[in-house]
Amino acid sequence: MPAQTAAPGSGAPPVQFWFDPVCPWAWMASRWVDEVTALRGLDVTWKVMSLAYLNEGRDLPAPPANTMHRDWGPVRVLTAARVQHGREVVKPLYDAMGTRIHPEGRRHWDAVVAEALAEVGLPADLAEAAGSTQWDGAVRAEHHDGMDRVGTDVGTPVIAVGEVAFFGPVVSPAPRGEDALRLWDGVLAVASVDGFFELKRTRTRGPIFE
Repeated sequence: MPAQTAAPGSGAPPVQFWFDPVCPWAWMASRWVDEVTALRGLDVTWKVMSLAYLNEGRDLPAPPANTMHRDWGPVRVLTAARVQHGREVVKPLYDAMGTRIHPEGRRHWDAVVAEALAEVGLPADLAEAAGSTQWDGAVRAEHHDGMDRVGTDVGTPVIAVGEVAFFGPVVSPAPRGEDALRLWDGVLAVASVDGFFELKRTRTRGPIFE
């Protein structure tokens, strides 16, 4: 039987989704949430977290540590856009950034940010937020809103279904159609069980962008 669509707000619990725009696993999960939203009419609030902030002070291997400073940039720009133009711009700007960063494999954040801002019609001067600490307090506040629910031993994505939050799901490729709905129903099932914390296996593939 083909997947059935539903009108927005048709009994689905509110969903919050925390992402770092440079994280490929958050990108994969966000595509899955988009698919479920199209089929089930989810009410999703998109929020940022920062892997750079999460990993501050940690003894990381040299290459990741060297990239953390610049990875603040896209998160700051998204946060500045939200504060100045409203939360409704967060998802379109994330989509525009993420398409360039992940499927297109772009790694020059300044160009990614500039092009993404232009695509969604936001002021070009928002790009200046990437190099400013002005927005770090707001980044940290939204980061903690998600991470304090799941602990600091995980990363992104974080998804909250109603009042219950989890790290993940970590999926590759992003499920579509009935597969997407089965995974969503599984998330609802575990969220309904008090005391459920973790179900995990080792990843055997990287992100598969479609």
